[in-house]
Amino acid sequence: MRSSDDLTTRARIRDAAVVLFGEQGFGVGVRAIATAAGVSPGLVNHHFGSKDGLRRECDDHIRGVIRETKMNFMNRPSAGNMLQQLAEIEEYAPIIAYMMRSFQAGGDLAGTLFEHMVDDVEQYLEAGVASGTLRKPRDAKAMARYLATANGGGMLLFLQTHTPPDGVVDYRRALRDYADQMMLPALEIYTEGLLADPSMLEALRAAGPQPGTGPVEPGSPAPDQSGSRVEDPAAGHGNDSGTTPGRT
Repeated sequence: MRSSDDLTTRARIRDAAVVLFGEQGFGVGVRAIATAAGVSPGLVNHHFGSKDGLRRECDDHIRGVIRETKMNFMNRPSAGNMLQQLAEIEEYAPIIAYMMRSFQAGGDLAGTLFEHMVDDVEQYLEAGVASGTLRKPRDAKAMARYLATANGGGMLLFLQTHTPPDGVVDYRRALRDYADQMMLPALEIYTEGLLADPSMLEALRAAGPQPGTGPVEPGSPAPDQSGSRVEDPAAGHGNDSGTTPGRT
């Protein structure tokens, strides 16, 4: 069993790595991470085995931070909770910087991180439905993958197009700008919808099986997760998806 001091050292190395990976990319060396954490390079290898092992630990940590924040909102949904998280959005800068670096770098670790985040989004949807914040999607897995892709890709594109000439992104300012520009239209789409009628949705559903569903005739009720038919709650109203800072 590790001592409390050992755990503190491990967390200190991990936190230093999250910051440096986010600022400089994954080419940063173990020695630089050790220096930032105030430990020897040997301790980094002792705790994590390799830089890939350290990166996996960082991945787990940022997922945990994001998951805690999202679940906090989904389990206690309120306008006040949303506004409080928005007021504190700059605190997520190291987390978002790390996540964006991972997606930019690509590779197996980035792919694994994304798939884990898709799984997490599915849990947020389940919690949101249970709390009454969200409508139940026809296919929670498909919806989770769409939201993770759209939100992660949207954030990445925003940051790429707002990178200054020197290439150094101020993630605290970028997150504030992102929230100021994106939150209102996002909430409008998720709350009120955008399409005036359900004809395109019905046409796509009628064209062939979609993930997790069978073919459905236009105007017929949608299948729920058990395969039985339920009325389409989104027809004419759009889909509802909780939106919080650092959207995933």
